[in-house]
Amino acid sequence: MTEIIVTIAAALVLGMVAYELRIPPLVGFLGAGFLLHFLGFTAFAGLDEVSDLGVVLLLFTIGLKFDLRSLLQPEAHGTALLHMLTVVLVGAGTIGAAATIGVVSLGGGVGTLALLGFALSFSSTVLVVKVLEDRSDDGSYYGQIAIAVLVLQDLAAVAFITAAGEEPPSPWAFALVLLVPAAWVLRRILDRIGRGELLVLFGVVMALGPGYVAFESVGIHGDLGALAMGLLFASHPRSGELSKSLFSVKELFLVAFFVVIGLQAVPTWSDLGMALILCVVLIPFNFISFYLMGRVFGLRNRTSIRTSLALSNFSEFALIVVAVGVGNGLFADNWLTVTALAVAVGMIISSLANAYSLQIVAWCDDILPAENEARLRPTDRPIDTGGAEVVVLGMGRIGRGAYERFVDAGGLSVIGIDNDHAVISALRSDDFTVLEGDATDHEFWHRLVVGGRAHTVILAMALHDSNIFALEQLRIAGFEGTIAAVVQRPDQARRFTKAGVHAVVNIYSGSGAAVADAAMKTQGG
Repeated sequence: MTEIIVTIAAALVLGMVAYELRIPPLVGFLGAGFLLHFLGFTAFAGLDEVSDLGVVLLLFTIGLKFDLRSLLQPEAHGTALLHMLTVVLVGAGTIGAAATIGVVSLGGGVGTLALLGFALSFSSTVLVVKVLEDRSDDGSYYGQIAIAVLVLQDLAAVAFITAAGEEPPSPWAFALVLLVPAAWVLRRILDRIGRGELLVLFGVVMALGPGYVAFESVGIHGDLGALAMGLLFASHPRSGELSKSLFSVKELFLVAFFVVIGLQAVPTWSDLGMALILCVVLIPFNFISFYLMGRVFGLRNRTSIRTSLALSNFSEFALIVVAVGVGNGLFADNWLTVTALAVAVGMIISSLANAYSLQIVAWCDDILPAENEARLRPTDRPIDTGGAEVVVLGMGRIGRGAYERFVDAGGLSVIGIDNDHAVISALRSDDFTVLEGDATDHEFWHRLVVGGRAHTVILAMALHDSNIFALEQLRIAGFEGTIAAVVQRPDQARRFTKAGVHAVVNIYSGSGAAVADAAMKTQGG
């Protein structure tokens, strides 16, 4: 019991320290693992299982929100394939050069180098999705591209792990196709499941039972099963509600994942040196590679940069691939330690970089050449609000309520903006005039002010920082119309009021209609 209490307390304390330093708490969780290992602690019984459960639930929720059509986009599968090939070459070259000068022992030939490069070509599904969810960007265009790349990478990793196993998958693996008709029955059950703990239990059972356990029982990696089950529920009307119900449980279990990563490393100075070399060489290379491939496939600078920042790290699957290689005698045991260190350090670097992603994107925008709009993917072209008089940023419950009130009571021309493709599709089916776009896009704000007739903007995005950024862009662009915003805390309201926002409504004491009423009252006065 002592080890459990100490582990949880260390994660809490260092997570709070990270939060106070305005860096992602997961950096603190990784630090807790390193600290506990340094003090002589090991993972208590059951911690690895809790960590695995967190990953299973994460992959299940990815499936719930993922649009399979993203896999068909060339910017997804083309980027995944080309990036893997280039990183295998560069990674193998880096490791080969380090072995030549005596930094690390290799114990193998070209095949060993290629396998290590292959292991390092994956991005961390856990880290990337957590970063996207923390910013509410998992449904955005760049977020869906990043997740599609992750899914394709995970499929490649699972295929390798399955092929390298001591036994091939069972012939009964073909029976997994029965999950498709079984899903029809399970979806009817979801229709009748209530809310609260019943919905949470349903999600956990689906992820673990017909998901993880079914796939493991026929010799296929169970994580793939959790993802597949999520995809089978993705089109259900309650998929979003199911995902939200699992959020806190999943986040708690994922704390164990990051602590375990920190606890796994038993390094020598040579191991640490090799891990740092891999991070210094491959993480910048990953960023440049993802960026260039995004541009080749018709993405804007901004989209390419944000995708690159999210994906520039090493995956937890690298540990599994290397463990398989060690088990088959392809290279020395110390490579598992080197890989664990590289994964952990890479996560820290990536977390810090993504914490300042908007600033990095703004800096890169200033120095990179302008894009030719005609060559961009249609989905990634800048947004023009046209003749709309009111623009609602963020079309969740509050944004939708504001939109409806402006149309019904104000008789105004309104357009809604959201970065979640699923939300946009649902609203369009209900005859809302909406566009898919990123409200933190500088080009978006230029079009809003110069090319449109908007005199009112509603800031109703889920993240306060996104609303703040949008307000700053409105001020920079010289917008002189009415601005109304929603907040969740009194300190946020004070900040908006001080910044000159005309109407501020607390989300817990008002509604979308209240925001619209406040904005119209301001105009009338």
